[in-house]
Amino acid sequence: MTSVSKDPVLVVLQLTGGNDYMNTVVPYGNPLYYDNRPTVNVSPDRVLPLNDQVGFNPALAPIKDLYDQGDVAVVHGVGYSNPNRSHFRSMDIWHTCEPDKIGTEGWLGKVIRDLDPRAENVLTGVNFGRGLPRAMALPGVPVASVAVLENYGLLTAIPQDEARARALDVFARMYAPAMGTGPTMDYLGQTGLDALKGADILRTAPERYESTVEYGESAIAQNLKAISQVLLADLGTRVFYTQHGGYDTHAAEMAVHTQLWTDLSGALSCFFADLREHNVEDRVVMLVFTEFGRRVKDNGSGSDHGSGGLSMVMGAPVKGGQYNEFPSMREGDLLEGDLHFSYDYRGLYATLVERWLGLDATPVVGGSYEMLGVV
Repeated sequence: MTSVSKDPVLVVLQLTGGNDYMNTVVPYGNPLYYDNRPTVNVSPDRVLPLNDQVGFNPALAPIKDLYDQGDVAVVHGVGYSNPNRSHFRSMDIWHTCEPDKIGTEGWLGKVIRDLDPRAENVLTGVNFGRGLPRAMALPGVPVASVAVLENYGLLTAIPQDEARARALDVFARMYAPAMGTGPTMDYLGQTGLDALKGADILRTAPERYESTVEYGESAIAQNLKAISQVLLADLGTRVFYTQHGGYDTHAAEMAVHTQLWTDLSGALSCFFADLREHNVEDRVVMLVFTEFGRRVKDNGSGSDHGSGGLSMVMGAPVKGGQYNEFPSMREGDLLEGDLHFSYDYRGLYATLVERWLGLDATPVVGGSYEMLGVV
């Protein structure tokens, strides 16, 4: 039995590049799918049915197992008005909850600030991956961003404690601003010191971790393992973020998309098995999202940027099943050849912020949106 604290934890997993909704949850019962996708399709005999109309791509078999246990909510037709088909702009919209102007405050940055208003724990939010996702960026809110957990911890190769302390002191003074240089330098100075502090604490997480679960070698499997290690080290982290890339499948989609979901499904299965083994499965909910779906018609080898996408919410506390309906593929119902969104992504954020984390969602998402019963 683990002694990990009981505060609810949110894990956000970004599928970078625009995951093909129609080939992930396949509308195999609708002939329009095969009419529009003569080459880039999943044949009906290979689909893992959720009902007589839609089913999972066979690469999602481990996720289907979780779905059958009631631990996966499939949210259809997620998006926003006037969809933007640029990766960068669309991700900005998802990250800042600002579809109509350039936002500067990340929605998860606001969540982390609300969870830890005095910034007492530099590890309330942790990202696994290079750089800091815009969703977590908010001035004054410390967030640790980790490329590889085992190697994390600045200057760890310096063996003697005293020499390392001196080197860290030099590093800290490089960040620490001179007096009176303004708020930007103050912010950078504090950010540098927070990074140092977070690095030293996070370094201890793998040493304290034991599990019988054997994760794969893919980057996403290792990132999910690292999230589990930090969660189980009980460092007070409440928001985790990571991403899985390569979903911009303009060409060779059938091979590429299959491999992506094979890696991801296996990694997710290991992650949730790890949580169960350590009796913390009731503490964790995961949001899986992507910036947009793909076009209804294939391009012969792949699919191009579209709108109307798929999100999933996973975990033992989730009320599994399907939410909303798969959007219509009839030509007259399409938006410039794309699926129409039917559910605003900010409602999904609000659901998780308010009903899972227990915070006021309105300032986080910038308004009131329809919530779902997923948690």
